[in-house]
Amino acid sequence: MISVDTYLPHLFRVPPEKQSDEMLNSFIEDETQDKVSDQEEYIFCRQCHNVITSPAERIEVQGSYRHTFANPHGVVFEIGCFRAVKGCGHAGPASTEFSWFSGFSWRIAVCIQCLTHLGWLFTSPDKGSFHGLILDRLITQ
Repeated sequence: MISVDTYLPHLFRVPPEKQSDEMLNSFIEDETQDKVSDQEEYIFCRQCHNVITSPAERIEVQGSYRHTFANPHGVVFEIGCFRAVKGCGHAGPASTEFSWFSGFSWRIAVCIQCLTHLGWLFTSPDKGSFHGLILDRLITQ
């Protein structure tokens, strides 16, 4: 066990006479710049803001990154295709019924944090796998 008397680095403070507005503002500006650059690199779940993927993971499938499809119930989805999606889990068994991509089976993809339906995982024994994510359920900041 560490004694409180011998280990207090978290209590270090700059004495008031050595503080300056310029020094404090430099810390604030640096933090703001880091947050902006971090946010530009990720795509988030619109519902809970969990990190889902990044723009670098976008791929073209059948000649395009974006696709618009309707399911058998007539609900229209605009999806984007992504190579890797770390913020999604998958639900249900794989199915080939009504697959929007020939030769691929699909499974539902949900946000691992809030379980919002975000799209589908498409897999093929010959062509690998990718995610088709519903674009209006994602945000980029």
